[in-house]
Amino acid sequence: MATETQYTHVELLTLTGPEYRRVSTAPPRLPTEDEIPIIDLNPIDGDFQERKDLASKIRAAAENTGFFYVKNHGIPEDLIQEALSQAKAFFHQPEEGKQKVASAKMKQMDGFHGVGSTQINKTESKDQKETFSLRYNPLRDPQANPTTLPADDPDNALWEGTAHLPGFRETTIAFYQARLNLARKMIRIFALALNLPEDYFDDLVTHPGADGLYVHYPGTPDAANRSDAELDVGIGSHTDIQCVTLLWQDMSGGLQVLSTNDEWLDARPIPGTLVVNIGDFLQRLSNNRFRSTVHRVYNRQSTSRYSMPFFLGFNPESVCQVVPSCVDDEHPPLYKPISCGQWHRDRLALAQGLLVRP
Repeated sequence: MATETQYTHVELLTLTGPEYRRVSTAPPRLPTEDEIPIIDLNPIDGDFQERKDLASKIRAAAENTGFFYVKNHGIPEDLIQEALSQAKAFFHQPEEGKQKVASAKMKQMDGFHGVGSTQINKTESKDQKETFSLRYNPLRDPQANPTTLPADDPDNALWEGTAHLPGFRETTIAFYQARLNLARKMIRIFALALNLPEDYFDDLVTHPGADGLYVHYPGTPDAANRSDAELDVGIGSHTDIQCVTLLWQDMSGGLQVLSTNDEWLDARPIPGTLVVNIGDFLQRLSNNRFRSTVHRVYNRQSTSRYSMPFFLGFNPESVCQVVPSCVDDEHPPLYKPISCGQWHRDRLALAQGLLVRP
């Protein structure tokens, strides 16, 4: 006799109040090729028809689970491995070394957050991760400032606090720049996927809200003998705030994505790929056509897990509304215009308990 599927729910805190998503209690399963496809990005530098064909594949993924893998993404593997080595060097140092660049000390809130310092979902445990973040700075953007790195970088405190780590600054910036370049290419493909001119969003990513992170999930003792319900989350159930996320993950596993059928999918790492997912702001602009999907991480191993996500938002002052291709008589706009910066600030304030909504 088949066992009847049992469901619970996850609670998400939003600017309009709590939202609840139904979730199967069954263990995570592997996704089908349609649920989280692998998409070849080679055509991103091809001719217009090749880019349109690529956009149609990304449209299908964005309208389904909202997650997909990309291969041939153009970021050199040796740069990725150098960045991973720098992430390990940073997190392996004593706590007092990491605290030299604590985020609260930095002008732009870059830098270090310790294990348990965040709780992205208030109904779950504190997040068992530590992070180093690098935020957008036009002096580090080759498109805005195509010169060598300036000596008077306003984030000098960040680099002075990591100067004992050979190559940390250079590699971290180079990896950030490579992901920013890819994200800008991707946003043009998303414009095509929304049946808009390819350059529709170009003026919105000249100085974007763009964050590059190193993330370390410490090992979980005896994880193999414990259920998810008995474990603290690496990062709790949530959706991403910005437009698009690019994620490199090591081979540890642990990323779980909520399917359209309310099941957890095991988004296992695939060598040579990045995971791409839709964020809340792009879901808003698409009038819910593209899906910003709930996901979480459990580190179910006794050794460390590392990931390196990159979050792309639009220029902070740019006020954006639902795009015209997603509005008609049967589909009026579901969202009011808002600047990407205001959206981001309000969401972060809500997560930190500094903003209250009904």
